Amino acid sequence: MNKDIEVFMQEAIRLSVENVEKGNGGPFGAVVVKDGRIIARGVNKVTMDNDPTAHAEVVAIREACKILNSFQLTGCEIYASCEPCPMCLGAIYWSRPDKLYYANSKEDAAAIQFDDQFIYEEIALPVEKRKLFTRQMLREEALAAFEKWTKSTTKKEY
Repeated sequence: MNKDIEVFMQEAIRLSVENVEKGNGGPFGAVVVKDGRIIARGVNKVTMDNDPTAHAEVVAIREACKILNSFQLTGCEIYASCEPCPMCLGAIYWSRPDKLYYANSKEDAAAIQFDDQFIYEEIALPVEKRKLFTRQMLREEALAAFEKWTKSTTKKEY
């Protein structure tokens, strides 16, 4: 195994341990690497920031995008101390890094009560069978924004 990628993963793991030791949040850390160097770090800040989206991967992605002045992480690698949850995996795909590495598995996370299996199962269900009440409404009105987007000459595609 490439020594550099081990070093980057060790940093993500170090961040996860430190986050627990400091009492700042869950046991998760992540780093974003570009051109062989760490450009952003993230730890779980859900309880510290009262932000359910402040997972380590999302925090690191946000920081890296600010640093790169880009909404995409092309040419980057993400190292996460744990297999990303569905939200983080979605954010990782949207940010378009070249590679993703992780240490702990989702099963390891479930064993300490960070179990996202129900989200994976809910996503697979038809909307009307999900536990969260969900109803589509005012579609025709909402399509106006999509029509404007389609015709826009100033849009920045992503």
